[in-house]
Amino acid sequence: MSFATEPPFEHGRAERTAVLLVNLGTPEAPIAAALRRYLAEFLSDPRVVEIPRAAWWPILHGIILRVRPAKSAAKYASIWQPDGSPLLVWTEKQARLLEGYLGERGHRLLVRAAMRYGKPSIAMRLDALKIEGVTRILVLPLYPHYAAATTATANDAVMAWAMRQRWQPELRFVNQYHDHPGYIAALARRVQDHWQTHGRDGKLIISFHGLPARSLTLGDPYHCQCQKTARLLAQALALGPEQWQVTFQSRFGKAKWLEPYTEPTLKQLAAQGLARADVICPGFTADCLETLEEIDQEARRAFIGAGGREFHYIPALNDQHEWIAALAQIAIANLGGWPTQSQTDSSELHASRERALAAGARA
Repeated sequence: MSFATEPPFEHGRAERTAVLLVNLGTPEAPIAAALRRYLAEFLSDPRVVEIPRAAWWPILHGIILRVRPAKSAAKYASIWQPDGSPLLVWTEKQARLLEGYLGERGHRLLVRAAMRYGKPSIAMRLDALKIEGVTRILVLPLYPHYAAATTATANDAVMAWAMRQRWQPELRFVNQYHDHPGYIAALARRVQDHWQTHGRDGKLIISFHGLPARSLTLGDPYHCQCQKTARLLAQALALGPEQWQVTFQSRFGKAKWLEPYTEPTLKQLAAQGLARADVICPGFTADCLETLEEIDQEARRAFIGAGGREFHYIPALNDQHEWIAALAQIAIANLGGWPTQSQTDSSELHASRERALAAGARA
């Protein structure tokens, strides 16, 4: 293995600390060609699809990547914003806000956003942080719940990058914060604000992204962590057992996934006479395809089509003050012991940022 060539060591250069926010990823555009590239990277990850390569490769390249890109592109086109993918837009805004919130609390450090799949990639962001003189990096995935298919693969990508470095920065990883008081309080405030605007009635559906059911027997803690988040949120909202329900969305393939499934549950509730459903997706801290299209469009149609009268999607945490404050709490707790007061002067800050931007453009 060859290792990256390092610039000459600069004696006396101030050491810097950074936080890397990691989200799942997004195609570069809502078109079939971009979706094909994105899906090929995403669905080739053995953490995401735990099927032997010999069996999976013909399905992926012979069927899925021929059929699914055009369909997925149409879905993305329905939620695409003028400034790009909602997931990327919100994640980058969260990074900017978090850097400001940390600065207000006396922590002068860098916060950058990266995507596990697509761009800006984890490796691209880490390369740029090294150029900016960063020597310590806290990796903070925007997944409150640990899953091998999300948190672990983000960590894998960071460590794969580190394996290629001659000089490695210090690294720390945040694995989960599904029961963090600040995160639960932010979710509760989101629901309460929605109810203040739209009234309160019906049932609160707490929908999480699904995983294959066998993830439970394989030792993945995801299902249990989702249940705990829902239970804590219901307690914070003072909901009775009949006023809320956990479901799982985003099934893929024919295998059994975590149950109950979101859309069939909504149809069943509507058929049983439930007039109003409010849906929140706590596992998605930024709005994306799975919330804006799958829930606010597809699930809405399913519920109304089955006889429901009123459907409300409660937006993700996005740039909510309570959420960014909670992220700051999580980051500060995990930065403990690391210096976060860089002595780098303003000219060096400007020069390092220019170097990082130039490296990103070359990547």
